[in-house]
Amino acid sequence: MSVPAATTTSWPPGLPRSLEYPAVPVGSVLRAAVRRWGDRPAFVEDDVPLTFSELGRRAHAVANWLADHGIGHGDVVAVHAPNCRQYPAVYYGVLLAGATFSPTNPLLPAADLAAQLTDCGARVLVTWDQVLPFVRGALAETPVETLVVTGPAHTADFAARATTEPGDVDLADLLAADPTDRHLDAGVDPAADLAHLAYTGGTTGVSKGVELTHRNVVTNVLQSACWVSGSVPELDEDGDVTLRQLLGPDEHPTRLGEARMINLTPWFHAMGVIGYLNGLVMAGTTAVVHMRFDPVRYVADAVRHRVTSIGGAPPVFVALLQVPGIEEADLSEVRGVSSGAAPLPVPLIERLHALLPDALIGEGYGLTEVTMQATGNPAFRSGTRKAGTVGVPVFDTEITIRPLGGGDPLPTGERGEVCIRGPQVMRGYWRRPQATAEAIDADGWFHTGDVGVLDADGYLAIVDRTKDMLLYKGYNVFPRELEEHLFALPGVGGAAVVGRPDEEAGELPVAYVVRRDDDAGAALTRESVMAAVNERVTPYKRLRDVVFIDAIPVSAAGKVLKRELAARERTGSPA
Repeated sequence: MSVPAATTTSWPPGLPRSLEYPAVPVGSVLRAAVRRWGDRPAFVEDDVPLTFSELGRRAHAVANWLADHGIGHGDVVAVHAPNCRQYPAVYYGVLLAGATFSPTNPLLPAADLAAQLTDCGARVLVTWDQVLPFVRGALAETPVETLVVTGPAHTADFAARATTEPGDVDLADLLAADPTDRHLDAGVDPAADLAHLAYTGGTTGVSKGVELTHRNVVTNVLQSACWVSGSVPELDEDGDVTLRQLLGPDEHPTRLGEARMINLTPWFHAMGVIGYLNGLVMAGTTAVVHMRFDPVRYVADAVRHRVTSIGGAPPVFVALLQVPGIEEADLSEVRGVSSGAAPLPVPLIERLHALLPDALIGEGYGLTEVTMQATGNPAFRSGTRKAGTVGVPVFDTEITIRPLGGGDPLPTGERGEVCIRGPQVMRGYWRRPQATAEAIDADGWFHTGDVGVLDADGYLAIVDRTKDMLLYKGYNVFPRELEEHLFALPGVGGAAVVGRPDEEAGELPVAYVVRRDDDAGAALTRESVMAAVNERVTPYKRLRDVVFIDAIPVSAAGKVLKRELAARERTGSPA
């Protein structure tokens, strides 16, 4: 599906290859957005809006409460909550206070939550009232001093009271504090001070804290926002950072301050907090917040709010395409579909094109360790989007492909480990110097652990994770290739390939498959799936079994949890 190099257009016309990144703290993003977008709704949940102006006031109130209670520079505030209307005020409030934001997955098991809070040294935990009994049991051995509680009540009314016990602090008290901008973050050194202490997804093992400075965060927000909107950074009259859109409506029909979308990408995840919180605030986008993914409600709200773009991880699109009647839904204003967190199978891209013929469909690629984004398919209409790739490196970003065992960069077209260098690369792993040295070499290249290939035009395709790779009789088998063939089969709604331990072969490729709820899905059998895939691959890559399952396990960020499927294979547990 690629095109000749002579007709490939990968770079936004008129935009520089390198951007100027102002040395400002993350709070600058909010200050500029409040002045620029004012009373436009920034976030809407259950039809209750939060304007940019109110977001600014509430965020400063949170910052001032924290400061008045001794929380500031060098302190870590962990946020343990799902997406909700009050989350952006908490996020920006932490950073405006000069403290460090540490996002925490609200679905973490108690032991993992306690370990993360202890590792990051959190002094304050903002948590959800519905999980308080679980949280209290995890806090005993942690450094947390203050427990701030929020919940569904605040979603409808910031003055409402959450469910608390004596000693807890109600988030309503923070949201109602002094809303004045005291410029508490004036002493922040963007190059040295941590904005985020984010933890890796943990889909393959123990999570590690990722140190992201204010410069990392502002840089990657700008790299991402400028890439998707055809803009360059600009300082407003007060010296805060915003965007100047250079590309016209012929290339970007949706202008800054006009976009509408539904967001359910979790804000505790890199793609969520950079792209779907900071990026949306900077661009003046109105985001309808969905705490949980209900595909039918998603489609209904997309029609009702006349969304201009749809974003998420591949499992979101798989589910949306199965909503009854989606072909008749009025999604005519959708001009962009963006996917991240995991590779988007080509057959899924083709189905999205059929549903949304006027929308640009593109993938990006990144990791927590590079703040969020490293590459993206062109987001301007005349650009070349190559299905099966995650695009080209964004501003000021370099990509090389190295041998899996280490060595010099490989020639174009050869697969190996993806390595990234750029100003968005993390400072390091929190309190793990050895792990940092193993991940970032002396020349500043971050070694991702992902297997990829660069084509002659500089487009990157992600083949697989090195940790997902199977060894069958000494041969490397990459699950994604088999998964592409599985997704191409009529009736397949979801698929993941893992290894089954075998004394003779090492690992046998086994597919876990979700049947679609239609006639094609009902017709799938173990034998038919294996035959259809195995006739398309070389003998050593062939599937050795197919297991039908109700749902593929995924993280809250949309990444397939292959470790859970692999554990079933190791223990022989039933699907």
